[in-house]
Formats: sequence, C-alpha cells, structure tokens
Amino acid sequence: MPSVCFYFQVHQPVRLRHYPFFLIGHNHEYEDERANAEIMRKVAAKCYLPTNRTLRDLIRRYDGRFKVAFSITGVAIEQMQRYSPETLASFQELVATGGAEILGETYYHSLAAVFDENEFREQVAEHSALMRSLFGVQPKVFRNTELIYRDRIGELAGEMGFDAVIAEGADDILDWRSPDFVYNVNGHDTRLLLKNYRLSDDVAFRFSNRRTPPVSRPRPRRERWPAAITSPTNSNGL
Repeated sequence: MPSVCFYFQVHQPVRLRHYPFFLIGHNHEYEDERANAEIMRKVAAKCYLPTNRTLRDLIRRYDGRFKVAFSITGVAIEQMQRYSPETLASFQELVATGGAEILGETYYHSLAAVFDENEFREQVAEHSALMRSLFGVQPKVFRNTELIYRDRIGELAGEMGFDAVIAEGADDILDWRSPDFVYNVNGHDTRLLLKNYRLSDDVAFRFSNRRTPPVSRPRPRRERWPAAITSPTNSNGL
C-alpha cells in the first residue's frame, strides 16, 4: 500500500490600503493593518485553530503513524505573531508532537526562483532561519511557490541542502508517467515528490460537496480513491 502524503500550504498576503495619488511623498503607510488583522483572526478562528486541533488529535490517536507537513510563509508567520499568537502556538504544538514536518520555501511566497537566483537563495535562507528559530527544526524538503518547478530549481534546492523537492504533477510534463512515484531531480540525488492534483482537488473541492449526492457523482472520480490506495505506487501526494 502506498503512503498518502498530506502537505498544507499556509500563506496570508499583506493587504495594501487605499493610497490616493496626493499621499505620495507625504504618507508612507502602505499596508492595511486593519484588514490584515481582521482577516488573520477570521481565518485563524474558522480554519487554522480547529484544523490544527483535529490534526493534533489524529497524530496522538494513531501514535505517530499519521503525519502531515506544513509550508508556512514568513509573512504568514509575521501576521500570526502580530495578530494571532495563539495560532502560531498551535503550529508549534503540532511540530512538537513529531507528527508534523516543516517544509522550506521562499519567505515571501515569491516568484524569485524564476527571476533572480541570488534573491531566491536569500529568501529561502531567511525562511529556514525563521523555521529554526520558531520551531527548532531545519527544513529538509523544499516547496516552491505554487509548486513551480524546473530542473534548475531542483538543482538549487539540492545545493542549499534540501533532500527533496515537492512539485506539481503536471500532465504535460509527466506525459505517460504517474505522479505517484518518487523521482530524482535530473542528474542529481535530490528526490522529486509530485502532487497528484486530481486526488488533491477531490479532497479540496469535491469530497465534502454535500450538494451533489455521492451516488450521482461521476463513477471515475469515486473510483480514484480505492484505485490510488491499492495501486502499486510509492506514494500519493496531496
């Protein structure tokens, strides 16, 4: 039976305030602090905190056999520290169980990997330093923004000490190959872990859709889950 690998992306962008033309040169407060606070607290109450409690209980119930991974951006962490410290504490509690892994990524959830390798390296190093400071762990698996990948990104991740990279299991790149196997970065020992986007989308958008009765859902979709769990593959990345 293959492993089912859950990883969760946690990001909150910084909201910008309305900035009229006539404030240029006179007012340098560009961020909407009120919106940032309201949204972070709302998402924390409805999503982060209840989800983390559920994950914590599952980790304890199955004595460490249930594991998850989190990719948490630096700007999300900053807003947790500022507006919802209990949310940051809940992530720290999860990591302390040993059942939650922290992934590396760009500090600002940026596209630096596509445009500037030096900036990319700096942001990844800054993010790793923050993870060591707050969680006491050194990320060993890298997840780029929006799972954007090319061989050079995999090479850079390996050079920075990461053992593996998570990427999108894109059909046009994989061709006939399955995303449910562990691959290697081209010409390197760094592992390449792919997301099975079909299964992932089932969980995120369709599995809990109560407006569509299960018996009326397309048969192939319902069959993907048992087929994935019993197929002779290495893993299913969600």
